[in-house]
Amino acid sequence: MTKLSSATPRRVVFQYFVPVHVEVEDGFVCTVTVVDETPVKYPTVVEGNADYLEEAAKAADDGQPWPSWQFGY
Repeated sequence: MTKLSSATPRRVVFQYFVPVHVEVEDGFVCTVTVVDETPVKYPTVVEGNADYLEEAAKAADDGQPWPSWQFGY
């Protein structure tokens, strides 16, 4: 396998499980909070070159204290 130069663009989209807090009012989801301080464990490639999965997961889980994300009204 040929090693790619660092100038070569690389794109890897992966997924992993994180805790999610869901609020339901009157049978409708009104708020979803994704707790993204969760360390990346067992990532799965969704799109891109799987050869870069380990490197991408390390870059995404660099120890920064990210806030939670909320969606809804």
